[in-house]
Amino acid sequence: MTYALDSNIISYWLIGNKNVEEQIDNATINMNEIIIPPVTYYEIRRGFKHKSAPKKEFAFNLICETYPIGKMTISAWDIAAEIYGQTRKQGNPIEDTDILIAAFCLAHNYTLVTANIKHFDSINGLVIVDWTA
Repeated sequence: MTYALDSNIISYWLIGNKNVEEQIDNATINMNEIIIPPVTYYEIRRGFKHKSAPKKEFAFNLICETYPIGKMTISAWDIAAEIYGQTRKQGNPIEDTDILIAAFCLAHNYTLVTANIKHFDSINGLVIVDWTA
């Protein structure tokens, strides 16, 4: 199984959340893969551009050296457009960054790890887990 980390999970990891750390360790021990969606990378990196946090930025750089940063494929972009249309039609629009993370996961059949289940629960077929509990 491959787990794709939402930015809030990486944020929890950077502040030392024991549940997230334990789940990362368990995933690794059980030979599961962990990947960073490119939009997650962007969300975390942009945060460092307006808020000085050198220790967290250093830790994030180490995470990025350890775990791959995924790539958006044409399939993922097409899925993102579908999600956008569906959520708008349902009257439940979600943020573009969340759409792109979900589409990335769906295109590659990855499980999304997030603490914001509500942001994603209207997206059909998306497998979601919360490692903060």
